Amino acid sequence: MRTEGAVLCGGRGERLKPLTDYFQKVMIPIGPKKLPLLAYVVGLLQHHGVEKIALLTGYRSEDVIKYFGDGSSHGVAVTYSEDAPGRTGSLNAVANALENGAISKCDELLVYYGDVLADLDVTALLATHRRKDADATLVLSRGYTLPVGTAKVSKGGLVESVKEKPMLSLNVTTGCMVLGGKAMAKVRRLAGVERTDLMTHLLPALLASRLRVAAYYTAEAWYDVGTVSSFQKLDVEIEKHPLSFMVQPTEAPRPSPAARA
Repeated sequence: MRTEGAVLCGGRGERLKPLTDYFQKVMIPIGPKKLPLLAYVVGLLQHHGVEKIALLTGYRSEDVIKYFGDGSSHGVAVTYSEDAPGRTGSLNAVANALENGAISKCDELLVYYGDVLADLDVTALLATHRRKDADATLVLSRGYTLPVGTAKVSKGGLVESVKEKPMLSLNVTTGCMVLGGKAMAKVRRLAGVERTDLMTHLLPALLASRLRVAAYYTAEAWYDVGTVSSFQKLDVEIEKHPLSFMVQPTEAPRPSPAARA
């Protein structure tokens, strides 16, 4: 079974301004080690035996390429695929990498968002995907804590009760997923000139085609580092995160021989 990884790391990170005026959002240094967020993602995949990783770049792609090179200093083989002009969105980024060979012929593709950090058990995720004979497997988290409080209001306009940051009983998508051969073929067919995304367009298309989409639940805390406040929180807490023990500063990487698409 041949498994490859694809990490989406091409977004401009508008909600992280002014940091992203100077850094690609996945390359912002975090914690006392001052390692980029993407180093933790690559370290996670390498730890679970994903040895070939395509980094799907766009904005400030040169920052990513200069740091990771061919991936050898990080224990993996790295290829690059730069977003094609006029083809925006996560699905188009994956389709572009499939078309230009940055993602080679594989049985299953682990898609990971570069601005999401979780101590995800990738080994168990892949085992679930295979055991359920799924065409795609979506990583979910049980429950979501609202960042704000809520109030229950009577028909007469009086507040009856208040809950501060309640936990909602929802199956929350983390953005990470595994795609099998049929799902990757669907990605190619859905790609287009307009913005096309994995969650918005691919998942409904897979379900409409009656392909098997499995659920994998992670109990680990995960960070969506999409805002300055979430970045600041992770910057303080990263040394206590399980991934901090497996990712260490490395020597300067070799230049990548891979041509950008």
